[in-house]
Amino acid sequence: MTRHTTSLPPGYFDERYAADPDPWNFAASPYERDKYAATLAALPRPQYEAGLEIGCSIGVLTAALAPRCDTLAALDVAEAALAQARTRCRDLPGVRLMRAQVPGEWPEGRFDLILLSEVVYYLDAGDVARLAGRVRESLLPGGDVVLVHWTGETHYPLTGDEAADLFIRETRARLAVDRPIRTASYRLDVLRSREAVPGASGSAP
Repeated sequence: MTRHTTSLPPGYFDERYAADPDPWNFAASPYERDKYAATLAALPRPQYEAGLEIGCSIGVLTAALAPRCDTLAALDVAEAALAQARTRCRDLPGVRLMRAQVPGEWPEGRFDLILLSEVVYYLDAGDVARLAGRVRESLLPGGDVVLVHWTGETHYPLTGDEAADLFIRETRARLAVDRPIRTASYRLDVLRSREAVPGASGSAP
């Protein structure tokens, strides 16, 4: 398999969704179901004020995450995926879905939870560094970042391990790895802000 050397363009995802409305079997895969459950269980806090999900796809994880966030901004680059996500999340008033190509496009506001599930390895190293900068700027003090990546071989610009390790290096001055989890097929990294919440004593360990 030939690996891409630059960030995958929007057309790559448009073609995947044109060929199959659920090209990664998000809605029915036991792997995805177990990974989503592990992701939600790993969140350090029971509730967040403002969540941001990068790469929401058809909104399966979005719908499961929404009750844990007062508001949730969910982004994807593929309009076909977002159309399904809008249907799936239509009864969730706190969810705001939008098309964006990160890291160049980014929502306004600041967030106390940023989730990047199966998305960072679609970017090349330069764009991962820019993505890390966006996250640093928009994460509230005391906030959490969650990375999830499949760890098998890919034809993407980076493997899951390369993507996660690079992102962690780019954010280590601001974020501390708190709960690394590794299974046979994916890794899940919880990063916590080193900055204390204003008015609170201490910061994340």
